Amino acid sequence: MRPDSSRLVKIAVVGPESTGKSTIAEQLARAYGTICVPEYAREYCKYLNREYTLQDELNMFYGQLALERSLVPLAKKNRLICDTMILTIKVWCDHLFGYTPAVVLETLRSTHYDFYLLMDIDLPWVDDPLRDFPHLREHFMEVWHQELQAIQANYAVISGQGEDRFANARKAVQAFLERPL
Repeated sequence: MRPDSSRLVKIAVVGPESTGKSTIAEQLARAYGTICVPEYAREYCKYLNREYTLQDELNMFYGQLALERSLVPLAKKNRLICDTMILTIKVWCDHLFGYTPAVVLETLRSTHYDFYLLMDIDLPWVDDPLRDFPHLREHFMEVWHQELQAIQANYAVISGQGEDRFANARKAVQAFLERPL
C-alpha cells in the first residue's frame, strides 16, 4: 500500500555492525531532502571506557527515542530517515544480557516504521572502537531477519559495494514509496 502523502513516513536503516548503515541513512536523507536521525548510541558510547551495562542500554534506548522525537518536526516532505531504531536495543540486550527489559518490548509494540532497510554483511569489516563482534556478523544478520519478521516489518535487504549499495537502497525506498494503494 502506498504511504499516505500527508503522513510522516519513517524509514529505518538497520543491521549488523559495519554494514554502512550511517552512510546509507545520511545519503538517503540528502537524496529525499529530509533529515537523518543519527544513532544516539554512537555518541553515548564514544567516551564509555567500560563494558556496557543494562542501564547503558536503557539510557541508549531513551536517548534514541528522545532524539528521534526531537527531530520529527524537522522532517521534510513527510519523510524521516532513521540511522537505526530501538529494535537495535532489543538485539543487543538479548545478546549481551539474555533478555530485554519490558519497557523496551512495550515501546517496540507501539512504535511504527513504515519501511526498513536491512543492510547486508557483504561489506568488508571496518574496525572501529565501538564495534565488538566481527566474528558474529552472520549470526546478527540472522537475528535481524528474525526480529524484523517477528514484528511483521516491511523490509528489504540491501547489498552492494560503493555507489551500488546506495543505488540499491534508493531503488528499494523508491519502490516502497511508489507502491500502488
